[in-house]
Parts: sequence; C-alpha cells; structure tokens
Amino acid sequence: MDLPQILFLLILAGALYLFVSERLRVDVTAMLTLLALVLTGVLDSQQALSGFASEPAIIIAAVFVISGGLAATGITERIGQWIGQVGGRSETRAIAVVMPVVAALSSFTHHVMVTAMMLPILTRFAKLRGLSASRLLMPMSFAASLGTTLTLVSAPAFLLADNLIERTGSDGLGIFSITPIGIALVLVGMAYMLLARWVLPKRGGDAGDDEYMRLDRYRTELLIVEGSRWSTRPLAELNKALGDRFRLLGWLRDGKRRRDLGDSSPLLTGDVLLVEASADALASLHDDEGLDLNAIARFGDTVTGDGEPQLVQAVVAPGSEFIGHSVRELDFSRRFSAVIAGLWRRDGAIASRLADARLREGDLLVLWGKPARFAELAAHHGFLMLVPFAGEAKRRVRAPLALTILGLTILAAATEWLPAPLAFLLGAVAMVALRCVDIDQAYREIDVRIFVMIAGVIPLGIAMEQTGTAQLLAGGLLHLVSDWPTLAVLLVMFTVAGLLTQILSDAATTVLLGPVAVAVAQALGHPPTPFVVCTALGAVVSFLTPIGHHGNLLILGPGQYRFADFLRIGLPLTALMAFVSAWMARWLWLGGPLF
Repeated sequence: MDLPQILFLLILAGALYLFVSERLRVDVTAMLTLLALVLTGVLDSQQALSGFASEPAIIIAAVFVISGGLAATGITERIGQWIGQVGGRSETRAIAVVMPVVAALSSFTHHVMVTAMMLPILTRFAKLRGLSASRLLMPMSFAASLGTTLTLVSAPAFLLADNLIERTGSDGLGIFSITPIGIALVLVGMAYMLLARWVLPKRGGDAGDDEYMRLDRYRTELLIVEGSRWSTRPLAELNKALGDRFRLLGWLRDGKRRRDLGDSSPLLTGDVLLVEASADALASLHDDEGLDLNAIARFGDTVTGDGEPQLVQAVVAPGSEFIGHSVRELDFSRRFSAVIAGLWRRDGAIASRLADARLREGDLLVLWGKPARFAELAAHHGFLMLVPFAGEAKRRVRAPLALTILGLTILAAATEWLPAPLAFLLGAVAMVALRCVDIDQAYREIDVRIFVMIAGVIPLGIAMEQTGTAQLLAGGLLHLVSDWPTLAVLLVMFTVAGLLTQILSDAATTVLLGPVAVAVAQALGHPPTPFVVCTALGAVVSFLTPIGHHGNLLILGPGQYRFADFLRIGLPLTALMAFVSAWMARWLWLGGPLF
C-alpha cells in the first residue's frame, strides 16, 4: 500500500466518521473531504471541483425545481386527493391504489417530497375511514423509495452510477435503462406488502395530528371582481380549481343571501362567497386576478405605509382589548391601517359574515397591509405574535402547462434529442419562465445540502479509482467470490451496499462502492454496468432500518413505528429486492435467463 492510498483511506475514514456521527452537516462534511483530497495532493483542484459541473448535480437541482413547479400548480396535491377518493374503505384496496401511484410520482420527483405530501393525506384518509394509519404509511414510504428505480433521474445514486459507468468507457445508462428492474421491484414490493399487511403494526398515529390538520379552516369572504375570468362560469369550476380544501358556506348576490344557488349556478360580478379555505387556497384566492378577498376590496384603500402589501398572521392575546368585539366594531382598517381578511378559530362557531365575528382569545387573524405598519401591530399588547402567512398560492390554472413541460422534458431526455442534464435544466427554466413557479420558490425548492453533498462526494470516487484503492479492495472481495456464480456476486454487491446505506446516504454509498464494483466486474471479465447498477439498487431499496431513508424518518412519529418494525418487515422485503435486482441485472446486461 503506497502513500496516496494511505492518505485516501485516512480521509475516507474521517469522512465516514463525520457522515455517521452527524457531528457536522453532510454538505459540510463533503466540502471538508473535498478540501482534504486537494490539500494532501490526492487530487488536483480541477478534479476536486468537477462534481459541481457534473451531470448528477445539474440534474438533481433541475428535478427539485420541476418538482416545485408540480407542487406550486397543485398537481401533486390533486393526485393525493384522487388517491383519497379511490382508496375505498379497506386496507387492501388503499395499499393497492396508493403504492403504484406514489411510485409513479417518485419516478420524476423527489421521493421525500412525495412522502411529505402524502403523509397528511393518508393520515386524514385513515381517520375518516376508521383505518390504522400505521398500516398505510409504511407501504406508502416504501413505494416512494421503490419508485425512484423507475427512471434514472429520480435518485442521486443512479445518476452517480451512470457517471461512473461512463468513466470506464462503457455506454452510459439511458433515462429508462433501469425501468424494467424498477417495474419488477414495484410489483414485487406491492405483492409483498399486500400479503404481509397483517404483520404491519396497528397503531393510530399521533393524537395531536388531527388538531394540526384543523388549522386549514380559515374563514373568509370572496368577491367576484369586474371582468373576472370566473364570471358566468359555474361554481363547480372554481371548486375544481381549488381542490377539496375549499368549502362554500354561503352565497350573497346583491347583498342578499341566496340558498337557491349551487355548484351548477353561474358566478356573476359582485357575488360574495362565504367560504372556508386552507392556507394555500386562501393565498391562491388572493393571487387570482379574477377574484379578491372581500375585505381587501372594500377597505384596501385605507391601508397606508411603505412597501408592497402582504398577508401576515396575528394571534389574539389573553386579555386583549379585541376580545368580545366584532370585526365591524373594531374598525380595524382605519385604526391600524390593516385589513382582517380571514379568521381561524380552534373551537366554536363563527358568524356567517366575517364582519360580524366576535373575537376570542386564541383566534388567528389573517391581516393584509404594508410592512411599515406591521411594526406597530407587532408591538401591540392585544396580539401574542405577528408572523408571515403560512399559505402558498397554487397556480392551478398553469397545471396543464406544468404537465406539458414535464412531458416534453422526459421526451427530450428519453429520445436523446437533448442530453439529460440539458433537457432537465431546460425543463426547470421553463417552469420558472412560464410562471408555473416563481423564481424565489424555485430556489427554495433546491435542497442545497443534497446538491453540495453530491458535488462533494463525486471526487471521493475519482480518488478511489486514481489511487488504486478500488482495485485493492476489489482484489480482497474477488479473492472471496472468485469461484462464485455471477448471480451470487451481484447479490454480494447489493448486500454490501444495502448494509452501508443504513448509515450513509445512497449517493455516498454508491460513490464508495461503485469503483469496487467496476474493479470486480473487470477482474471477472464482465461489463461493469450490472455490477454498478446492483450496487446503486442496494443503496436505494434496502429497508432494514428507519434511518436508511429520509422518507422513513418522516413517517416514524405519525405512524408510531418502532425500530424493530422496520427490521421485521423490511428484512424479508430487502431480501426479495436483492434477488429481483440481481436476476434482472443479469438478464439485461449479461444475457442470463429471465425465467
């Protein structure tokens, strides 16, 4: 063993310690590792910084933006609502519906985002149908991880595997090269979860979750403005555009309440709708050019001060002078130069008209005004706090455009009309340029930690190859498996990656073991692709512990799962995934039998 190999192994040991102990964030650890490789002379600066311009880093950043566009236009939310409608009332049907849909969603978006989106939907679905949330959340989380195997672009591990395979001089992976394996894994995973659902723990979830959901009941009034695109269109179209977090409570026309109007009735200029809406729906209503919040339309001209008007939230304090007074009596707009545009109350009835609502301790007011006047409100003893409004407007009218952009992006990458990084970068730019998602939200959607980590760990793989460490480790592994059948060697690569990914990310695991897989393949006289792909699959679809995937950590609390639940259910599933992955990889790239 020479000096460069010793230095590399010392740096690798330090990086592994920091990754596992989490004494530093993963992106900081990746940057320290990169700098150590340069300062010790293991890599030059150009090699060390190559990860930032690499295809995996560009694609993963673009996928985050595209995912943000799908969320901002309400597409992911609409799919979640559809799942709730068709899931039926039985666990079997719910699992059979949820798993393939979640897997399909994860094939082109980030699986953690999909898990986070589906978590409240399934929790509410389980409560409404009297089912146990823990019997649904684990299959959903597993499906999100399995869905990343349907395309090359949805998991960093496969992008890194493709990068490694191309560096060996072999043909890289196409966007759908691993799809046959992914389809088999999703089908086997579904069958397993349906057969093993009796083993799933039966627990209800956190008691406080329902109260959290109820924060979506904001009371407000909606005005159809002159020249509105909604004018003469039926209420059903507005309901469809806003989703199930919008509920009509009353309809005023010419100042009179009309009980004869319904979903098929046309909206007319000047109509006022008394509604309950989620935070996102309320923000969407405020941003819609054809609609306005009635209070803002009536009293907005009284608002003074500098800066662009914005929505904020304020909680009525105990002993506040506002308690017991109606919004009308307070004359809030003239007194504070802000408008009460919405109201949330945890318990108890609210008057049908917002102006008639008498405030109580703990009421949450949605205020509209200018930042210069909010300082006065924040210091007022009548409020406990003043915070930015939590809702984000959904640009639902641009949903068809967002789907078109996604479809064209996939088509351009799949047909190789454009290189995959350029195709996805173009898709991300189109989402912003065509206003499916605004530029600030697009930047917020990019998980900088993942981007920096990928860019930082790619040099580890380069260093492992360049110092000969990969060949050294491969020699030891080859000595063990030299007489084994090819299928068994593929299983070994999957297993080693599956164990390591429980303490490292899928990207880091692939970077560390990928070069070893290449060296083993070359020593056996086989192409590297099946060995590298099996390594990446082991890093992505091993379900031995809750810490192996961030999505599993999301459901750990809401599902009241224990560590042993994942081992008991995940160990047999991981064994199945290993065999299917190795069998399919041998068939695709080594000419082995399919049946």
